[in-house]
Amino acid sequence: MGAHLKIDYVEFPSTDLELTKKFFAEVFGWKFTDYGPNYTAFSDAGIDGGFFPSDLSSRSETGAALIVFYSDTLEKTRASIIGAGGCIVKEIFEFPGGRRFHFTEPSGSEFAVWTHA
Repeated sequence: MGAHLKIDYVEFPSTDLELTKKFFAEVFGWKFTDYGPNYTAFSDAGIDGGFFPSDLSSRSETGAALIVFYSDTLEKTRASIIGAGGCIVKEIFEFPGGRRFHFTEPSGSEFAVWTHA
């Protein structure tokens, strides 16, 4: 299957690029490449992307797409997120086929983590 017409890259706002980079490197092991003071690209995330400075954050409650990570160890991942400065905004809940929670990274953008039931 080729890359033609497939999602290839994703970009997110960040109110603090350095805090965002530190958080995702610590919790998820992402690698970053800075392109000047106003953009940082990430890799080792399943899909490549980047962060740009913004006074806004990405939140599902305002209609933004929600990026959902998978974890074999949901509670351990939750603890790592909290330890790195993330904030749990929706506690672990069950849904058909799994469990998940939502969090914001230190600059306020929302993500989720799920696992199989």
